[in-house]
Amino acid sequence: MAFKKLARFEDGGSVHYGDVLGSDESGYLVQKLNGNISSGFEFDTSKPIRVDKLLCPLEKTPLVICIGLNYRKHAEEASLAIPKYPVVFTKPASSLAGSNIAISIHPAAQSMLDFEGELTFVVSQDVKNLSGNFSLGGQFCFAKSFDGFAPIGPYIISPDLVPDPQKLQYVTRVNGVVKQETGTDDMIWNVKDILRHLSQGTTIQAGTVVMTGTPSGIGFFRKEFLKDGDVVEVEFRGLLKLVNTMKFE
Repeated sequence: MAFKKLARFEDGGSVHYGDVLGSDESGYLVQKLNGNISSGFEFDTSKPIRVDKLLCPLEKTPLVICIGLNYRKHAEEASLAIPKYPVVFTKPASSLAGSNIAISIHPAAQSMLDFEGELTFVVSQDVKNLSGNFSLGGQFCFAKSFDGFAPIGPYIISPDLVPDPQKLQYVTRVNGVVKQETGTDDMIWNVKDILRHLSQGTTIQAGTVVMTGTPSGIGFFRKEFLKDGDVVEVEFRGLLKLVNTMKFE
């Protein structure tokens, strides 16, 4: 895998994939990449460049697949039994969004707008009927499927930097206040369990985004919902931070 931190950016009026080599308050140092999610990437021979912002790390996705009730403490706060199999629902491709942009909130979603930080992975090649060990290279749906309701980024981390996705720590903040804090070791089904389950009799296409569920501390059980102008951050310690502002229509 040619990249460590896969991003998309604009340079000279064109959009490119790149590997983020470093960042500071002024922007990002990026090495251009040739290729795409399906075919893979290789480094461009040009010199690294500096850019002031990153786009959504995926140009498009065939589907966003979501796992519900996948954290033990979240099941406890909801007073729900742990299901026998993963709870699966989907979001349309139009729900995909990037970091550091405002998410437009339709009036139908404004009264009980919740925050949910999640570990998300992107399928790098078509898979079907996975088994054993492998390398990682309704109303419910409606309420989570508005345009922009699946923000990811600001870049995609290579498995080389995350050899075990079940040993991550992350927090969700609203206006700088921590609302969710968890380790991915609290997940009921780990990343490989999820991908094995989803691929049973079904081809999961390259570029599919899989959101693995939210931990305890969501707004519904706090009786706290997002308002116009609220800033939500999801930070994976030592890796990345996703930031989005709520913008009511």
